[in-house]
Amino acid sequence: MAALAANPQTAVLDVQNMTCSLCSITIHKALEKVPGVMEAKVDYDLKTVTVKYDSDKTSPSALVKATTNAGFPSTLHGGEQK
Repeated sequence: MAALAANPQTAVLDVQNMTCSLCSITIHKALEKVPGVMEAKVDYDLKTVTVKYDSDKTSPSALVKATTNAGFPSTLHGGEQK
């Protein structure tokens, strides 16, 4: 029997270059491709994305890399991680 996933972690990323609502679709798709990402909620108005992920499979730095590679550089919001 497979072990259950670790407790989900949440990271909030501040995203640059988001100029239209279609940008959020690109960011969402880029994050969905990262192994361990369970959910990504993009807030166009605040220029942030909240990502729920399995810390055994990915990390905030991998999330930042995914958005940056998609053309939307990001940073961990306030340097915090939950």
